[in-house]
Amino acid sequence: MDDAFNMSMRKFLKQVGVTSQKAIEDAVRGSGQSGPYKAKVVLTIDGLELEHVVTGEIAGPDA
Repeated sequence: MDDAFNMSMRKFLKQVGVTSQKAIEDAVRGSGQSGPYKAKVVLTIDGLELEHVVTGEIAGPDA
């Protein structure tokens, strides 16, 4: 793969990580629940036959 493709993909994935972390933190803060939380991310790309699913568990914050 070429450099422009790799840089564009890394930029997108960084944006996904940063914005997802903030969304999770905001949701946890407002939930009133202690966790752990089961999480799932579904990645699709228009024009590609892609559905990539990542599941995991996120520990709750220390009280």
